[in-house]
Amino acid sequence: MRGFRTMGRARSAAAVAMLAIVAVLAGCGGGGGGGAAVPLGVALVAPATANDEPAVASSSVAGQCAAPRFGVDPDTGAAFPDQPGSVATEKSWVRAWIDETYLWFDEVPSVRAADFATPIDYFGALKTPKLTASGNAKDRFHFTADTADYRALSRNGIEVGYGFELAFLSAAPPRDLRVAYTEPGTPASQAAIGRGAKVIAVDGIDVAEGADVAGLNAGLRPAREGEAHSFTLRAPDGIDRTVTLTATRITRTPVQNVETIPTPSGRVGYLLFNDHMATAEVQLIAAVNQLKGDGIVDLVIDMRYNGGGLLDIASELAYMVSSPAATTGTVFERLQFNSKNPFRLTAAQMIVPFRSTSRGFSTPAGQPLPQLGLSRVTVLTGPDTCSASESVVNSLRGVGVAVNLIGDTTCGKPYGFYPEDNCGTTYFAIQFQGVNQQGFGDYGDGFAPTCTVADDFGHALGEPAEGLLAAALGFRATGACPVQGPSKADVGRSKAETGNVPYLIRPPARENRIVTRP
Repeated sequence: MRGFRTMGRARSAAAVAMLAIVAVLAGCGGGGGGGAAVPLGVALVAPATANDEPAVASSSVAGQCAAPRFGVDPDTGAAFPDQPGSVATEKSWVRAWIDETYLWFDEVPSVRAADFATPIDYFGALKTPKLTASGNAKDRFHFTADTADYRALSRNGIEVGYGFELAFLSAAPPRDLRVAYTEPGTPASQAAIGRGAKVIAVDGIDVAEGADVAGLNAGLRPAREGEAHSFTLRAPDGIDRTVTLTATRITRTPVQNVETIPTPSGRVGYLLFNDHMATAEVQLIAAVNQLKGDGIVDLVIDMRYNGGGLLDIASELAYMVSSPAATTGTVFERLQFNSKNPFRLTAAQMIVPFRSTSRGFSTPAGQPLPQLGLSRVTVLTGPDTCSASESVVNSLRGVGVAVNLIGDTTCGKPYGFYPEDNCGTTYFAIQFQGVNQQGFGDYGDGFAPTCTVADDFGHALGEPAEGLLAAALGFRATGACPVQGPSKADVGRSKAETGNVPYLIRPPARENRIVTRP
């Protein structure tokens, strides 16, 4: 099974993101980026005197379900493995899985399974309570997902929605909600909704000051296909209009806006990369081939909204950016597990190399990958740059490629999962930390930018005048960061203004470092 990172049985990915919106609209904070920073809805329980769960092997209670699935699993073509069981057996599996595989199993507080209504609630309490050096929760990434929804999103990039990505510039009233970007061919793009559009009202409910949080959530994150909701939007030119959008199954395009920008010192490539999902493989290969054909001498990768995903995709991208001298015989990422070595991996199996051939996610496996041969690269970053995206930065730095970061501090997730399905819920418990060729992986508070630049919602992504890209081009030419004036509510934001709340509205399943189980 491929390793990835949402919230529980009988809840869709959209419902997970909706819970994140509730927290944000209510003015709640949280470290990290996007939905991953939002707790699972269960407060961490104070340690009890003893854990009431007997020690069992997870394999002995796996698939013993209170509501077993029947028939054939459409993803595998085999019969579902479920057998009749109970809520108690599902909780026993959860506890055993944590005890066996969780990176910080020895830091988990003792809690009583009987105190939690569901296995998902119980899982939410089984994580370390410790903090990072900056005071953030050490584990801000513990979550679950409906298995079918998670697979649809991770493998095919499909989720229910309108096709726009929304970002909070201000989460507390007066709220400020903007369109970060749209997916091509979706209801949002067909309605000509562009980057920077401000959401004024949803179904007539005022976004800035409205108290009907449930009504806002219902419109922002539809639960099913066919739902129609009205949006009053203010374009960057100040003109308001109201449109009705109908939710549909959105297929994401993870690689967009591949451009070659002429400069006095050579051509600079740009690509917007939003998700390390399976479909990104073929799109990244095509983008690199295009830029290589254009003869670029530098590259800007825009990952300000990229929460991560498949680690092999990150490895392929890092390989294609760099040179044979940097990647031959070196480590992209070494996985460090708990002292139990729960998956019984050899030292060689814990190494993710720089992948020099395609892995077969969305193009035939075994094809040689192109290489740009660059010794430096610029990455546009923000608080939603997470997990596998941070691996690209860390791994390239580990083999001597200079990586300049323009934007804001990244989310800080050097950890990953082997997602595990049990009874229709996929559980994401942190099971490894990734380190680079030099053995470095301690960035739980994120990577600080080379130049701090506010996100610019007044220009399209990929325009040379857009704030982060303009700063990247300027830094390349002069070696100096731009002088930042007071941030404007209509073009930028800062962590100080937002209280470090989640920025994008998205499910935590899009903020991951996922590996393939040996």
